[in-house]
Parts: sequence; structure tokens; C-alpha cells
Amino acid sequence: MEHFLGGVHQFRTQVFDQEKDFFQELVHGQNPSALVVSCSDSRVDLNLILQAAPGDLFSLRNAGNLVPPFGASNGGETASIEYAVVALDVKDIVVCGHSQCGAMKALLDPASAAKLPTVQNWLQHAETTRRIISENYQHLDGVALLEATIQEHVLVQIENLQTHPSVAAKMQRGELRLHAWVYQLETGSLLAFSSETETFEPLGTEGKAIGDRPRRSPGTVRKKNPSTKRPRS
Repeated sequence: MEHFLGGVHQFRTQVFDQEKDFFQELVHGQNPSALVVSCSDSRVDLNLILQAAPGDLFSLRNAGNLVPPFGASNGGETASIEYAVVALDVKDIVVCGHSQCGAMKALLDPASAAKLPTVQNWLQHAETTRRIISENYQHLDGVALLEATIQEHVLVQIENLQTHPSVAAKMQRGELRLHAWVYQLETGSLLAFSSETETFEPLGTEGKAIGDRPRRSPGTVRKKNPSTKRPRS
């Protein structure tokens, strides 16, 4: 804790005081351009990864970057989404999973969370992910299975987002874009889902947005990775 207290002093004297005008502007209100839904994992910091400044991102973090379908949970997720979309008028929502996700490991191996009943209860909101994996990825195991689970889980959360009335209404008007990303702890890279190739591809300078209909993005389509291709229905 002493380390953090030293950090507070350093922030106050070396950051806040030097950028006082900027921080004073934030006092009058926030105007983030995106809502980011990410995992509570201490190794994942989207503000750092995206090099975002205070006020740029409205953040929703929980175990497993879960977005329960509308009406399925009384937690703060629905309120945070509604506030970001309606009150703050964000133009983009990012759902970002990450490699080595403990929540997804527990989803694949429920016994590993036997002493965490609240976690097990929370992961019931990921039942769709579990079912997709169990019925469509029997050919995978180990790291490949975990990778597929993490990626499919992000896509399920994108689908869940569209059950929220505020999100659905703005998407219908073309005023909101959804993005499915996976952060790789091992390399610091971000993968983004492409509706064109139905795979997660390295994210370049062009963002990729997905929704009810595929949205064509500029840039070169990278080589597909068969292990991450989503099964067609």
C-alpha cells in the first residue's frame, strides 16, 4: 500500500499540477467517445493499451467482461450501458476479452471454481458461450479450446448488447457501432473480429465494427486462422 500512497503524491505533484487546466475542464462534465466493457483482470488496462486520456473512455469492468442480456441481471451493467448510450451519447461500444482469462477457464472447468459460489452464479450469464463451445468445438482442447472460448464469449456479449433497448434503438439509426476485441497478454496485441472473414484479426489503425449486418472496413484482409473461424449456423 505504501507504493500506492507514493503514487498518489507523485500524481498530485507531477501530473495533476502540471496539467491543471485539463483536469479543471473535466470538472464541468464528461464526454467520452466510447464505452469499453472489459474484464476486471488486473493485467488488462484499456486506458493504458489505447493510450487514452482521462475522460476518453467510459468503463464497465467485471469478471469475464460479461454483458447479461437485458432483464437477466439486476447488477449495474444495464444501468452503465444505458447511461453511456443515452446520457453520454457514446458512438462506439467495445467488448474486450483477453487471453488467459480466469473466468473462461472456470467456465470450461467448473470444478476449479467450486469454492467460489458467487463466481459460479455469475458465470451462469455465460451459459450461451459454454453451450456454443461444447456443441461446436469438440475437436479442440487445451490452449486452442480456451482461445476459442474467449473469442466466442466476446461475440456472445456483442449479441447480448443488442438486446438492450438503448443500444438497439441507436444501432437502428446507425448512431452506434459495436466492436469485438481480444487483448493478448503475451504480445500486447489486440485482435478485432471481422464480419467479412468471420475471424479475429490483428487490429491495425482501422477499427472494425460489427452489428446486425456486416460493416465493410477499409484495409487489407489478413490471413485467416482456421482455429478461430466462427462456425456458420
